[in-house]
Amino acid sequence: MLVKFDSDVGGFTMFGDVALRLLKMMGHSGTVPSAILAEDIPAAIKRLEVGLASASGVAAEQGEQDDKEEERPVSIDQRAYPLLELLRNATRKNCSVMWDKE
Repeated sequence: MLVKFDSDVGGFTMFGDVALRLLKMMGHSGTVPSAILAEDIPAAIKRLEVGLASASGVAAEQGEQDDKEEERPVSIDQRAYPLLELLRNATRKNCSVMWDKE
């Protein structure tokens, strides 16, 4: 499954498993399709940043054990970047963000 995020300030598509994980970090149920209202976005950004910080700490510990691997997987922080940017831009323009299956 793919999840398409859309707003008046832009949009993008993300793998479903990653999108659901990030939505849950934001404090959302993970329901697709759904949306977040403009006034709720700042709190969602804060929850997402806290969740990412927690996930990064766990990944750093695992990374120390996996130093012998040449290829490293894409981190959840990297995968969250487009969503965070979309949410921040939506906050600046005071618009909602929606998502749906693609």
